Amino acid sequence: MNIDLRQLRYFVAVAEEQHFARAALRLHMTQPPLSQTIQALEAALGCALFDRSKRSAVLTAAGAALLPEARRLLLQAEALPDLARRAASGESGRLALAFVSSADYSVLPPLLREFRGRYPQVQIDLREATTDIQLDELLQGRIDAGLLIPPLPEKALAELDYLPLLREPLVLAAPKKTPGLRGTTTIALATLAAHSDLPLIIFPRRLAPALYDAILGCFRAAGLTPQIGQEAIQMQTIVGLVSAGMGIALVPQSVSNLKRPGVEYRALAGDTPLVETGLAWRRDNRSPVLRAFLKLLGKTS
Repeated sequence: MNIDLRQLRYFVAVAEEQHFARAALRLHMTQPPLSQTIQALEAALGCALFDRSKRSAVLTAAGAALLPEARRLLLQAEALPDLARRAASGESGRLALAFVSSADYSVLPPLLREFRGRYPQVQIDLREATTDIQLDELLQGRIDAGLLIPPLPEKALAELDYLPLLREPLVLAAPKKTPGLRGTTTIALATLAAHSDLPLIIFPRRLAPALYDAILGCFRAAGLTPQIGQEAIQMQTIVGLVSAGMGIALVPQSVSNLKRPGVEYRALAGDTPLVETGLAWRRDNRSPVLRAFLKLLGKTS
């Protein structure tokens, strides 16, 4: 079956005018080629679309059924150039974005708000994942970009680009009634250890070595060797364990935006290591949507 948009456009004109001569005038053409085009459409469909008379052309049951579908197809065809332009410019499409749990309390929400405001027709596929999983997903091409905690392995850097977005200090998360907290806004780990023997709740080193080492570095600088009581892979879980009185934790400052009953956050006295969060993406990814996302960050791919 060979039906083209021109035939549908002529059919709609005749259906709306209910007259071949008036439809021809509307289409800026003569009546014979219009009649021939409608006859060819009827032959292709195998049924009559109009009951014709000298005074009118009235839709048959088949023509009445075809009319709304013909209008829909013509509207879709008119939208195709804009659809293609938006896809080419990154204004529509899909962005697969992964993020570590700490990014959910810092860089992720404002990024999403601004990107959604500029590109409302882009579908954003969000996935929470640890840095190691994100790196594998990026290298396999299953996600477009990832908000993660560096450093990136050398083998990954060969294929990925990286943009630092945030550097923030570690803060203490402790059960509310921990001795030594009351009346303080800043606390030294040595002072805390003198009042409490709560174990440390920490992110596993194999999943975030930089974060793990920064946390233990704080204790070493205070002359302490912490007792590790629990390991957890999500910040929500770590703070939840602190809320349950299972121990203390050092978390990126932005995690203090996560409020849990019975949890107190305190800045650490002295020099505190900074934890970095950044965006990684495949260097060879030419997705227009990814380019639009990078443009939002002031970075071009």
